[in-house]
Amino acid sequence: MVFVLLVIGAFFLAWSNGANDNFKGVATLYGSGAASFHTALVWATAATAVGSLLSVFMAEKLAVAFSGKGLVPDTFIGPGLLAAVGSAAAVTILLATWLGMPTSTTHALTGALVGAGLAAAGPMAIDWQRLATKFGQPLLLSPIMALGLTAGAYVVLRRVRQRLAIQEDSCLCVSGGEREPAMATAGGLIWRDSGPVRGLEVEIVPAARCELHSPRHGIRLAARRSVDSLHFLSGGAVCFARAVNDTPKIAALLLLGSGVGGTALSAGKLALVALAMAVGGWVQSRKVAETMSKRITDLNPGQGLTANLVTAGLVLGASSVGVPVSTTHVSCGSIFGIGMATSNGRWDTIRQILATWVTTLPLALALGFAIRLVLR
Repeated sequence: MVFVLLVIGAFFLAWSNGANDNFKGVATLYGSGAASFHTALVWATAATAVGSLLSVFMAEKLAVAFSGKGLVPDTFIGPGLLAAVGSAAAVTILLATWLGMPTSTTHALTGALVGAGLAAAGPMAIDWQRLATKFGQPLLLSPIMALGLTAGAYVVLRRVRQRLAIQEDSCLCVSGGEREPAMATAGGLIWRDSGPVRGLEVEIVPAARCELHSPRHGIRLAARRSVDSLHFLSGGAVCFARAVNDTPKIAALLLLGSGVGGTALSAGKLALVALAMAVGGWVQSRKVAETMSKRITDLNPGQGLTANLVTAGLVLGASSVGVPVSTTHVSCGSIFGIGMATSNGRWDTIRQILATWVTTLPLALALGFAIRLVLR
């Protein structure tokens, strides 16, 4: 019976994760007008599904961390404890989703894990030092790093753009004249090569002037089109990185199906988690999408691209070394950084999001403690 509750808890945790997190990678696409809500949602769901299925090869360490090993003694880790963790985290995240507030699955899982561990083993059995170093530090530092890196990167890129006089309708034109003929010999036979380009020119010009260049002698890259293409790719990269980071955390609750000591994640468990994340994100992500896309700050495609590149880099880097950062904290921190750099941040919304983050861990801890007592 308890194992059934474990599976149900893991399923709804994955659902709530998708509902709250699915749109975080593409919020800048929707917010900047680069994509409609539906287009952004389709792209997010597809990239998330790929990341979920590939996560077993890229983030195995996270699955071990969130099975409770090392934080709670092995003798107390069982279906009852993990069912309490999954259920408590799911309720916490669904409540934030209902309020339209982006919150952290990592925070909810950590709080629920500590609460269930306290109910099962008592305070003396919790490895508080490991909790502070392996979980607390990354969760605290990651949004600060994201904010600083994004604000700094955007300021630098903006100055480069202004120095080069690049506008939205600018076009990078690489044009050249005729090629100089060249002769070469091989085995006594004479053959002709096209030789180097003579008169190669690189210009940044208005789009109307760029059209005058002949396609035969030039390459044209429209600034807006290039930024939009990179923006879409970066949004997919964030969704992919989020799935790589989050799927093993949720699948860790199902590790007991292969024994607590096992670290291999079966295809069936990953498929269950990936499916629940995709469906939850498709059905219930609208409120959080509106908050992240429209209510934090105004965005243009270049700003959104900068935020996404920082988010994807930080989350993928953390996943590769098994550090449980929060994609929510990183992605929101990046958007906060844009708001700070442009002085357009809406601080009422930012304060509401920060208040949600502060209450997530203690709420999940209390629920995990209570549910574990009931199941015991």
